[in-house]
Amino acid sequence: MSTLPTSVTLPSGSHRALRQLLRNPAGLAGLIILLLVVVMAVTAPWLYPGDPLDMVASPLLPPGADRAWPLGTDAMGRDLTAAIFHGARVSLLIGVGATLTGLIAGMLIGGLSGYYGGLMDDILMRITTLFQTMPAFLLVIIILAISTPSAALITFSIGVTTWPTIARLVRAEFRSLRESDFVLAARCQGFSAWHIMVREMLPNALPAILVTSSVMVASAILMEAALSFLGLGDPNVVSWGFLIGSGREMLRTDWYLTAEPGLALVITLLGLNLLGDALNDALNPRLREQ
Repeated sequence: MSTLPTSVTLPSGSHRALRQLLRNPAGLAGLIILLLVVVMAVTAPWLYPGDPLDMVASPLLPPGADRAWPLGTDAMGRDLTAAIFHGARVSLLIGVGATLTGLIAGMLIGGLSGYYGGLMDDILMRITTLFQTMPAFLLVIIILAISTPSAALITFSIGVTTWPTIARLVRAEFRSLRESDFVLAARCQGFSAWHIMVREMLPNALPAILVTSSVMVASAILMEAALSFLGLGDPNVVSWGFLIGSGREMLRTDWYLTAEPGLALVITLLGLNLLGDALNDALNPRLREQ
């Protein structure tokens, strides 16, 4: 008995989408920005092996005043260049980790809801609606308030607030696919529900999930920065939000303390948004046919 293809998306379509992504100036700019941030995060332990919270020079050295500290130092004499590089590492880890947490929970709940429907759909969607009625940022603060803030807890708490979006997206995709010919044929061949959901239906929902994931990573990074700015971040690590919050009291006299990490945060979010828009254009079948 022959096995049907597991997806209606052909490899040539994927290659065509990749070519269109690389030809999109905005998407290419977003990809370059994101790659640069990744390089900063990966090379931070080698370029700046010490603790970025260590006091290494005179306090409040402006950018360019000393070649050893090109971006200057803060009020405690800490190297801002090392702090920004290590902050990229923290921001990316929390952003990607929170997004993966939300993706796993959202795809599981949305997939079961969309595939089975009926009572299971009603129960799971009521739970999803309950989470969506609570303000995401307030829920994260509540979770952090009952325990000691740490990078792992921040990642988990942000992920808990992001899964409803993916759950509703996957549910809608699965509801539209569950009566498709290739799904009905897979059922006739005796494939299990798990096989059909993972191997047959999920690949067809991946384009929409990938586009949404880029937005989720940006939102998670921004939320972590807001938490650190308010003093609710991990005190043992340096993040861009922590740096912005540390320098806000000296904004008039030493503007660079907030401007440098703030610029790094804005550029990273811009890159993710540009890449997300380009992915949407490249993976949208209607736009590809034009």
